[in-house]
Amino acid sequence: MERSQILKQRKEKARLLRQEGVELYPRDFKVDCTSRGVLERYGGLSEEELAQVEETVTVAGRMMALRDFGRAAFTHLQDRKGRIQVYIRKDKVGEGAFKVFKRLDVGDFIGVRGRPFRTKTGELTIEAHELKLLAKSMRPLPEKWHGLTDVELRYRQRYLDLIVNPKVRDTFLKRSQIVQALREFLLERDFLEVETPMMQPIPGGATARPFKTYHNALDMELYLRIAPELYLKRLVVGGMEKVFEINRNFRNEGVSSLHNPEFTMLEFYQSYSTYEDLMALTEEMFQEVAKRVVGSTKVVYQGVELDFSPPWPRLSMKEALLQRGVEREVVEDREAALRRARKEGIELRGGESHGELIALLFEEVVQPHLIQPIFVVDYPVEVSPLARRRDDDPSLTERFELFIMGREIANGFTELNDPEEQRERFLEQLSRRELKAEEVFIDEDFLLALEYGMPPTAGEGIGVDRLVMLLTDSASIRDVILFPHMRKRR
Repeated sequence: MERSQILKQRKEKARLLRQEGVELYPRDFKVDCTSRGVLERYGGLSEEELAQVEETVTVAGRMMALRDFGRAAFTHLQDRKGRIQVYIRKDKVGEGAFKVFKRLDVGDFIGVRGRPFRTKTGELTIEAHELKLLAKSMRPLPEKWHGLTDVELRYRQRYLDLIVNPKVRDTFLKRSQIVQALREFLLERDFLEVETPMMQPIPGGATARPFKTYHNALDMELYLRIAPELYLKRLVVGGMEKVFEINRNFRNEGVSSLHNPEFTMLEFYQSYSTYEDLMALTEEMFQEVAKRVVGSTKVVYQGVELDFSPPWPRLSMKEALLQRGVEREVVEDREAALRRARKEGIELRGGESHGELIALLFEEVVQPHLIQPIFVVDYPVEVSPLARRRDDDPSLTERFELFIMGREIANGFTELNDPEEQRERFLEQLSRRELKAEEVFIDEDFLLALEYGMPPTAGEGIGVDRLVMLLTDSASIRDVILFPHMRKRR
């Protein structure tokens, strides 16, 4: 039957129900159990034991399947916890309720009160004693939704994806558990959860193109934050020695399987610590979250077994290049690095420093091969404007990035807390980027805060969406964001 004909048929059913005095969208039905609750409470009882049960349960949900046998029918109800089979007989629910039921469709919401029993096939089922329509579905659910090749349609209509694909619902249940586990891990270690502005007068804390907006009452331009870093450090200056924020960041850049313009980060700061302390903390955190959500420190992602058991290797960026066959002169000389970058086909703007070339070569030559969890350390100072220099080599910083499956998952460093050097770094960064005047941002208030003194501190940001991808075996970031941004349909 064509879709237009089905829509017409459903609307006619709704009209007849209303004509007979049936409320299509009542609000007075209360449930006392979920589908899983029924299965947990009665699933272990035999057919004989169930026959002795006199109590009833009241459940509600969406009808996902219907088998009609005339004077009786079976349907599956789906609620937030799963599905349960319901048996409806005319002599049990009454002629009026049964007449209403016969006009219902798959996709409608119903409420049922009844007694649990086991069918001849052994399936735990609710025998309905009362039945009520709770919400009429005017549109049919899509058939074979899980097999659609147009995955964009699933992202655009996530509500349908959630209705018909149990794996999708499970992914977002796990996402919630992961975020909760991250939060509890830090709270148990005396971190304070805070909130910082999403609209900022100056975008800072990362290098990215911001989204711009305008505040009418204040008569000023504002930017959606690209990172909360500079605000969180202000709090450290203010005496909040261990803070974290699970935050939404916005970057006006490309979209890919690993990038969404709006994404979630966990960012945290710990005073009297170094980047080495945070690497150990990160190992402990990921191990605990994996055990809690997956049940093991070994996780299978896209057919590859990843082992989150610590300790994870530490490898300097330059040593990583040498291990991949890059010539030593490349890591020691800018001109050699420039020649190798051109050979690799890396797009250059011109004027890159040696440190920037090293970082670009690392991304091209090394990063795709970092499959198991590994910390890459000792980043060039030119690409780490907020990180403290190494005492033994001022050209490098006390910074690490965590890579898994060739992807950056976390970024952390010992913080630069010298206000004069921080200003110099900002100015150097801006001069190298050759920005237009309107694109130059220096957060003077952050520098002022540093002048009041920030204790030795280490900070880290973790890409929550990418971590969820790993722990739910999701190939694209769009699979772990409920409503990913999509291009307009033509």
